[in-house]
Amino acid sequence: MNFTLTIMGTASAMPISDRNPSAQALAVHGRLFLLDCGEGTQQQMRRAHLSFLKVEAIFITHIHGDHLFGLFGLLNTMTMYGRTAPLDIYGPQALGSVLNFYKSFFGEWDCFEIRFTAVDCKEPTLIHTSKHVQVSAFPLRHKIECYGYRFDEIVTERHWKENPAYHPKSYAYCSDTVPFPEEAGWVRGVDLLYHEATYPRDMADRAVDHWHSTSEQAAQCARDAGVGRLVIGHYSSRITDFDALLQECRDVFPDTTAAQDGDVIDF
Repeated sequence: MNFTLTIMGTASAMPISDRNPSAQALAVHGRLFLLDCGEGTQQQMRRAHLSFLKVEAIFITHIHGDHLFGLFGLLNTMTMYGRTAPLDIYGPQALGSVLNFYKSFFGEWDCFEIRFTAVDCKEPTLIHTSKHVQVSAFPLRHKIECYGYRFDEIVTERHWKENPAYHPKSYAYCSDTVPFPEEAGWVRGVDLLYHEATYPRDMADRAVDHWHSTSEQAAQCARDAGVGRLVIGHYSSRITDFDALLQECRDVFPDTTAAQDGDVIDF
């Protein structure tokens, strides 16, 4: 049963020479689901040997450049590869205007349909269902409208009969957000939680000012949600001691990994 996460970007807004902005690819039974699309995403996909034609859907959390600026290049490359299958893109309502701009100026030769669905919810809401996975969106708390996404594997009745003890895989992606009471409940029990940890504990005031989380707060969410594993990322350019950042998490939630660009995590 294939469920694999590729981390393509772990930086936050400020450019860093050895880190790309936010982007991830979740592979489910051979299909790809992209989470955010920061600058350089298509180069990172090439390095990871991920197919542009197997992307079924793209989920954008919010309209900040470090989560979005790679989208135009990726769509154009899909066109050059001759993609014909429709592409579903989800994100805040404002993303629709961004996509309309792209199609107006650069979409003349597109040979595939871009199907945009605006996300607008106050609690977890199912937004996408395919053969092997269903995806729910839930609101985060950031400077602007922002959403997290949860992926839950769909297991067929036949597979249940053949493997009655099988545990369906699940993944949740929490990008830019300050902590809030409902968050842990909305990601409860997932096998893997990605949670931003932009700042260390001693920069908590800065995290509040910029609507972000600290390493400790990310770990507290994982602990309270009872998740299997925690992966942190979206590091501030001010961070130099990643071992200390990771230890702050492990003091609260031991099964924590500090993501690096290019990491591949199998469920």
